[in-house]
Order: sequence, then structure tokens, then C-alpha cells
Amino acid sequence: MFTGNRCLLTACLTISLVETAFGQQPSFEVASIKPAAPGKGGYVVHGGPGSTDPGLATFANIDLFSLVALAYGIQRHQLFGPDWLTATRFDIAARVPQEATQDQYRLMLQDLLAARFRLLVHREQRELKVYELEVAQGGLKIAEYPVDAAAANDGLKPPPPLSAPRLGYQGAVNVVLGKASMQRVANVLSGLLGEPVTDGTGLKGTFDVKFRALVPQHGDAAGSADPDLFEALRVELGLKLVRKKSMVAVLVVDHMERTPTEN
Repeated sequence: MFTGNRCLLTACLTISLVETAFGQQPSFEVASIKPAAPGKGGYVVHGGPGSTDPGLATFANIDLFSLVALAYGIQRHQLFGPDWLTATRFDIAARVPQEATQDQYRLMLQDLLAARFRLLVHREQRELKVYELEVAQGGLKIAEYPVDAAAANDGLKPPPPLSAPRLGYQGAVNVVLGKASMQRVANVLSGLLGEPVTDGTGLKGTFDVKFRALVPQHGDAAGSADPDLFEALRVELGLKLVRKKSMVAVLVVDHMERTPTEN
């Protein structure tokens, strides 16, 4: 009787341990977080699952807004939080367990943000006014580079920063993007318009994008030889922006500390 009970207890403990191991939150083996030096400019992200350096993820001068968006796999217009998230920057190095997947990697980033920055978030649906980027009637007018599966992969990236004319700008902008994804084009247009732009083209390759245009809220088209942004997209690129209202899944930051706990 005792032997049988002991075997039963052992089996139950084994099952419990297995369930715990598979159910626990994935986490980095070790992670270092330091404030970034001021005046560095943009961020540089390298490594992690799917990259040429899967075991080490590094984030140089990363802002917290971009880091949260990367961790939860969302675009910039889907994240709502305090303004200081975009200005608070850190240098981070994290050791990634062997054979971790990209989905597990995102969960590790979420765990890091929760443990070190006390991040609390919730998801909800919000109706947003957006522009959807689509291929215009007549077809695309720029060449597509096919996706190169053999190309070096630098790992998962945060959604690209928004691009906008300097404050008080009046006149036309020149946009030059070499081998850019349509999501990158949408983000640039979002920055220029000051409103969310989603990629509805369905195009997966990369493109050399060049155009010059007046941006609606930054310049007056009267008396200018430059087309407005919408016309330039249609004539020069074969793209169009369609105004829509849609329910969008968003992430809302309820709480986050500006200073992380110590390494």
C-alpha cells in the first residue's frame, strides 16, 4: 500500500512539475539595464531569436515606447501611454535561452518590463480615424524587391519611428526610402500626416520610395508647383490613402516606473 501511494505521489509531483515548467512566464537568463547617455539620436536593436545572434539581444538608446510596442508586437498607433515614454531611453543587454522562439522572446520582454519597470497594461478596442494605404487604380508604379530569405536577419525590431517635418515647417518635403517595407512607408506617412496610417496593400517585399509633396497640415498648396501628398502618392508611386473609421485593438499603459529596479 505504501509503495503504491509513494508511486502515485511521485507521479503527481512529476506531472505538477511538468505543468509548472511549461506554464511559467519565459524570462531572460540575465538582463542589464542602464540609462542611455544623452544626445545619442536614434536607437539600435540587434540579436534575439531569428537573428544572426540569437543568444544575446542588445538595445542601444532604446526608448520605452518603442520597447513596449516591440514586446507586445503592435504598431505605434496602437499604444497609448504617458508622453515621457518616448523620451526615456536605456541601454539593455539580455541573454536569451537557447532555442527560444520569437513568441517566447516577446514574452521575455514583457516579463522584463513588468519586473524591472513595474509595467501594467490592459487591452481594449477603440474606434480610431485612420488612413489605409492601398494600391491605386492603375497599379503600383515602383519596383518591388522580393523577400530574400537568405539575407542576414538582425532580429525583431520595434515599429519604425514616425517621421515628421520640423516644427513650423512650411513647404514641400522630399521622402527618400531605400528598400523600405510598406509598413515602413505607412509609418512615415503617419508621421507626416499626424494620424494613424495602416498598411492595407498586402505587399510583402521592399521598395525604393521617392517623392516630393506638400504635407496638408504643414504647407499651403496655393501657388506651389508641388503636388499635395495624396496626389504625389497616386501619380509617382501608384498608391493611395483611404480614410476610414475602424475599431482597433490597442494597448493602454496603466502604470510604468521611469527608473528600473537595480540589475
